[in-house]
Amino acid sequence: MIYHIAGPFAAFIPITGVLFAFFATFFLMKALSGRLPHDQGRAFAVEGTLSKGKARGAGIIFVLVYVAAAILFDRIYVEKIIYLLVITATMLTGYFDDASEKPWNEYLKGALDLGLGIVTAVTYLYFNGNTFRIMEMPWQLEITIPMWLAGVLIVALVWMSINVTNCTDGVDGLSATLTIITLGSFALIIDICGFSDMLLNVIYFIVVLAAYLWYNANPSSMLMGDAGSRAMGMLIAIMALMSGYPLLYVPFAIVMILDGGLGLLKVALLRFLKIKILVNTRCPLHDQARKVDEWSNTQVVFRFAMIQFIVCAVFVLLFKPL
Repeated sequence: MIYHIAGPFAAFIPITGVLFAFFATFFLMKALSGRLPHDQGRAFAVEGTLSKGKARGAGIIFVLVYVAAAILFDRIYVEKIIYLLVITATMLTGYFDDASEKPWNEYLKGALDLGLGIVTAVTYLYFNGNTFRIMEMPWQLEITIPMWLAGVLIVALVWMSINVTNCTDGVDGLSATLTIITLGSFALIIDICGFSDMLLNVIYFIVVLAAYLWYNANPSSMLMGDAGSRAMGMLIAIMALMSGYPLLYVPFAIVMILDGGLGLLKVALLRFLKIKILVNTRCPLHDQARKVDEWSNTQVVFRFAMIQFIVCAVFVLLFKPL
């Protein structure tokens, strides 16, 4: 908004937006922490009782600050507005679950994720079409797939991204740190490809997460809750699409996919097909690392982050746009 009327001062708008995103998140979290729901503890998670009583649902703060920064200090157009609304809706579904005395039914949350995925798919396909690029390694390739199949795949991407990111949020600082690395990697690809209209969106979200980590670093005083983790997953899915190379989601989010996704796969196979896998492995994997391998929370965050950083660095260096 301000970007469109700044005239000769437009070059300073992104810097102003970064400062606004960080300090607004930092001070609002401090001021509003008493108004957030409080965690009840997670009985089946490793060290789950340690979170009892902490402010929960802080994602509502940093997501709304991000949306404000994206509107005030960046270019505005219809597709972007729809994505911001979808991210906000994803956050609100998580926040209302955080604030509820009884957790929402998982089938209700699944239905909501399906609806959000459909809106994202329709929006993306309407504005960008159904031709997707594949990273050169070693071939350069574009593929055009049927519109209905593209929609199904985008919905699947959104659902997976929301849920694996949500499942990864179980150790102080882990989910936000991994998301910063993932979004930072997509920011590099977006910059390489020249999609500058989306670059500030990624940067502003990284900045609000950095401010959140001030309070969430181990030992944390505040938790993002589903409000934050679900919104992070949605934005990662959108950035994977807008980078032009959606398959980069796999390497750029591989640690979250393995950490949170294996648990989802384990439960789904057992519930629907009565197939048991990973019988001797605790899921999410960060619980395996803490309970069985006896890693500290700090070790889990740093080691998982190092793995994700190395994988992202390798794929960014191998990347070559068409």
